Amino acid sequence: MELEDYQFTKQELKYLALLSEKYPTIQSVCTEIINLKAILNLPKGTEHFMSDVHGEYEAFYHIINNCSGVIHEKVDMIFNNRLSVQERSELCTLIYYPEERLNIIHDTIGDLESWYKITLNQLIEICKLVASKYTRSKVRKALPKEFSYIIDELLHSVEGDNNQETYHGNIMDTIISIHNADEFIVALATLIKRLAVDRLHIVGDIFDRGPRADGIMDMLMEHHAVDIQWGNHDILWMGAAAGHPACVATVVKTSVSHKRLDTLEGGYGISLRPLTLFATQTYVNCKTTHEAMHRAIAIILFKAEAEVIKRHPEYEMQERLLLHKIDYQNQCITICGQTYTLSTVDFPTIDPENPYALTDEEQSVLNGLVNAFLESDRLHRHMKFLYGYGSIYKRFNQNLLFHACIPMTKDGEFASFEFEGRHVKGKELLDLADEITRKAYFSVKENQKQKYGDFVWYLWCGKTSPLFGKARMTTFERMFISDKSSWTEEKDPYYTFCESEETCNKILEEFHLTQGFSHIINGHVPVKVMKGESPIKANGKLIVIDGGFCKAYQKTTGIAGYTLIYNSRGMRIVSHTSFRSIKEAIEEHVDIESSSEFFETNGTRLLVVDTDIGENISSAIYDLSLLLTAYRKGLLIPGDE
Repeated sequence: MELEDYQFTKQELKYLALLSEKYPTIQSVCTEIINLKAILNLPKGTEHFMSDVHGEYEAFYHIINNCSGVIHEKVDMIFNNRLSVQERSELCTLIYYPEERLNIIHDTIGDLESWYKITLNQLIEICKLVASKYTRSKVRKALPKEFSYIIDELLHSVEGDNNQETYHGNIMDTIISIHNADEFIVALATLIKRLAVDRLHIVGDIFDRGPRADGIMDMLMEHHAVDIQWGNHDILWMGAAAGHPACVATVVKTSVSHKRLDTLEGGYGISLRPLTLFATQTYVNCKTTHEAMHRAIAIILFKAEAEVIKRHPEYEMQERLLLHKIDYQNQCITICGQTYTLSTVDFPTIDPENPYALTDEEQSVLNGLVNAFLESDRLHRHMKFLYGYGSIYKRFNQNLLFHACIPMTKDGEFASFEFEGRHVKGKELLDLADEITRKAYFSVKENQKQKYGDFVWYLWCGKTSPLFGKARMTTFERMFISDKSSWTEEKDPYYTFCESEETCNKILEEFHLTQGFSHIINGHVPVKVMKGESPIKANGKLIVIDGGFCKAYQKTTGIAGYTLIYNSRGMRIVSHTSFRSIKEAIEEHVDIESSSEFFETNGTRLLVVDTDIGENISSAIYDLSLLLTAYRKGLLIPGDE
């Protein structure tokens, strides 16, 4: 494309001179324009969205390996009439867990050479299918280096060409004869999974409840293309890693409460022994060590929270100061005008005259925990990844992703929050939350770290927090009051108004997303499928993808998680059944059963040109067209062809 009458500014020519260093000749510019325009007309890549994985390592690992059921779909598509159900299941398991399955196959298959030939050809067929929507260049970049040339040759063979079939047959024979087939199978399986999902979005809450959030973080760090929208549980760990005492105490309390200490102790090397010793020596009336630990860290937490609440009257959380309201004589407490019986008043570290003061022993335990979080190298590697690849919200391909809510008033307007005399709401509130969360971790000044850390804690449980979405958190009530009416946590009005298409369009407009195919995608609140609730709301404008990945929620939801899949043909929601174990998946081919429902089908197939990446490519094409014009007008001198 030439821009014959275009008038260049000095600044543009200066920029184009820099661009010419990468594309020094007219032909190099033309070639790149041709390549980029070809890419624009490819189908858009497949995006997967998941949320609220909550440390469920084994289930998440399997979902990543089976690409939310997509691998099984591809295998069925190709081999439905050629392989039995059992044979297709075995092939899928090989792709999911190639190394583990190969160990079993060596012991169970008699004629390995024949098996290798058949299996390698099957894997190549699947590779061709999942690679078909990408440029050859992009596929090459995804290839494992040690086999890149060989796989590239096999993927681009022409059926019916006898010479090529002989050539490729010789390649296969050689791979088998030199005992390199296992490594090649692993490489092909990895490539298939890599190409099946172009980008993964994790819409919050990687941490807490499940056993190994640290293992999930390791997987995400190895993923080829991932972004994360922080959830309230993630933000809590981020605040703890920054050394904020209330965040640290909350993380430990949550871990003890759910009896999930693997991530803390095994994953990050944070010892709870000082807490255990203090708890068993102090809370002597508790029946178990766990009960003593739980009560000890809870009281430390309530005291640490009180310091934050007192420092920030603008948080409007004074009603959460409960320790001074305990009636020890009558074993009860009055909250919001209602008196409740307490299950215990055995609080040996609370001084009724000064109930929010930490004892020397409590302060020592808390200081030790804070230091342990600050000194965990693995934890900080994971946190830096969360900061680097995460954010409070994300706009991607005309969709708005955030974990919980856009805080609203009972009138349906965006709720305002005051920070340092500045009132923010809507997009501005989320932008502020993102900015302050980063400052809390990276700031070096102690007074700033405390101020920003306090705000991170507020994001965990504050009533105008876009990550919490409730009026209050009833931690004390759930621990010490049997009357469940006291446990009620009123949801933000967002959860009422978001059911309407009008409100969703209002939110999308606030975030500068106005096109008809834009959606809001969030999690946080489990969808009660067993009660008839749908994840698709507001006439398809809102998709809530918390389907109960965490085992604790599966009795409520009736399923074991969702994956939202957005490809060139439209959007579909995939619901998963509960996962038994990786061991059974490897040995017995037990898969997660997934069922999908298309709820939005594109009239025409979406192409790369319709995506954010396409917008960037179109911009690059325009710049290259300017460079081409500058060369042809003699404003810049091209190199020799």
